[in-house]
Amino acid sequence: MAIIKPFRALRPSPKEAAQVASVPYDVVTSAEARILASESPHNFLRVTRSEIDLPEETDIYAEDVYQRAQENLEKLQKDGVLIEENAANFYIYRLITGNQMQTAVVALCSIDEYDNDQIKKHEKTRPDKENDRTKHIVTTGAQTGLIFLCYRGTETINKLASTITTTAPLYDFTATDGVQHTIWRFAETANLESAFAQVPALYIADGHHRAASASRARRILKEQNNGADGDYDYVVAALFPAEELKILAYNRIIKDLNGLSDEDFLERLGESFIVSDAPVHVPEQRGEFCMYLSGKWYKLRFAVVFFRAPDAIDALDVSILEKYILAPILEIKDVRTDKRIDFIGGIRGTKELERMVNAGQARAAFSLFPTTVEDLLKVSDDGSVMPPKSTWFEPKLRDGLLIHTFDV
Repeated sequence: MAIIKPFRALRPSPKEAAQVASVPYDVVTSAEARILASESPHNFLRVTRSEIDLPEETDIYAEDVYQRAQENLEKLQKDGVLIEENAANFYIYRLITGNQMQTAVVALCSIDEYDNDQIKKHEKTRPDKENDRTKHIVTTGAQTGLIFLCYRGTETINKLASTITTTAPLYDFTATDGVQHTIWRFAETANLESAFAQVPALYIADGHHRAASASRARRILKEQNNGADGDYDYVVAALFPAEELKILAYNRIIKDLNGLSDEDFLERLGESFIVSDAPVHVPEQRGEFCMYLSGKWYKLRFAVVFFRAPDAIDALDVSILEKYILAPILEIKDVRTDKRIDFIGGIRGTKELERMVNAGQARAAFSLFPTTVEDLLKVSDDGSVMPPKSTWFEPKLRDGLLIHTFDV
């Protein structure tokens, strides 16, 4: 069963919502965050990336950064920009971009269920990112962004959500990237709680670091409070039916060729791939990669014959890239820690890959075929772990609209 709980959200006043709402903290650099936050003094990046209000040379993990986040959050409340609900509610959060529409229930989820793997994971986390968000939660006394969960949809939940979306929303605005964000308050909580109790499992789609950090912060806060239960026993999340979601590719750039020339690198690729000129720059099917090298696009068609059906992990294109190119040829053994590889969300397109290689910021770039939602569910059900950065979800939720706070 999936335990969900209503909560008293800290949220913007309706007139301030569009100015407060910010992109997730982890999809922009400090420099990009400074530019975005310059559009509004109330932009929530001043809480989630508070180094932007400090000198540019400030270490993003410095103690001053977390203290400034707390101060900025408190100021938004003191100035009346953020207000706390009088009663606990669920919320319905709809995202629309182009032909893509997806509708979530926003609720608190049990950290016990996360710790016990009833909320299923598919990705390992990085200690530095966990440390950062854990300290952010403990210092601010808030979970400032929504974890992106999914579940196999049910008719009951869909009907309950749809009844609310015919009423007047709390917020309805279109962000600068063209994504429409609409949120409704759902005060009749019992039926939704019962409906989710029939859902066998929840899956983390995006937000593994937020979830892991919420779990670590709970342990710290429990110890500080002599083991007492509290609202820190729950983590705020948006729960989407899996059938509505869309995953984009998570592309890769490589900083060097491990001492190989272009010709030697292409020859080594030919051991496992059919290499040809690429008429398009985005793969059209599984087992196909597009590579940008020295101003030219190539198509790589995986040519290894398996003697048994590969398991859910080995069948992923991100795994094929790691097993047959990154590790044996480029000697990139751990993509989580090796500084010679970086990850570029598919929303940025192949022009960004070309730009980075042409500018000397990368030596080569790989455009990948997207992992599917079914891949994610299957890997999670198997208890397996995907390679890092296997999925890029669009559209993305905004931070600062529904905040979960607790006493620290």
